[in-house]
Amino acid sequence: MKTPAYVKQLLKPVPKQSAGRKVWSIDLETVWIPFFIASNVQGDTNISKDAIGAPLRLQRNTDGTPKFSNNGRPVIRVNGELNQHIRFARENMVFQMLNFASDVQKSDPNAYKAEVEVCQEAGRPVIEKDNLDIQMAVIEAAKKAKLAEAMEKATSDALRNAEGDTTGQELEKATA
Repeated sequence: MKTPAYVKQLLKPVPKQSAGRKVWSIDLETVWIPFFIASNVQGDTNISKDAIGAPLRLQRNTDGTPKFSNNGRPVIRVNGELNQHIRFARENMVFQMLNFASDVQKSDPNAYKAEVEVCQEAGRPVIEKDNLDIQMAVIEAAKKAKLAEAMEKATSDALRNAEGDTTGQELEKATA
């Protein structure tokens, strides 16, 4: 099976662009708006001009006053009509990607299975290292917690029993 051109395009690296408002992790101003203008021009969509012209809208309370977040900033949302079309495009893109994977699995199941196995084998040392790092971090955190608990107990014992010098021994026992 030959890889479709649209899939090859998805896999090409592109230069990093300046960060703007993201919708589904895709830039609104430089990707979604030009895409939907083009789809309107082609007659594939009929998104209202004001939705494209003013894609960000001030959220309002039920009484019509502007809504503010807890930090005092006004709440801005993507226009509902535009957001709905973005959701459709995203869902369709995911569907196309799954379709492509399914087509490759069907047309060359042995190569697909071999690639899965090679990838899993290559990933195994990474997973094992991550698991070991997590275990070591948990052990280290437990040691620190035990030491802090012993220090707290030793301090409180020392305050209650000012004439006795057992705190050093208790601390040594707790951390051993």
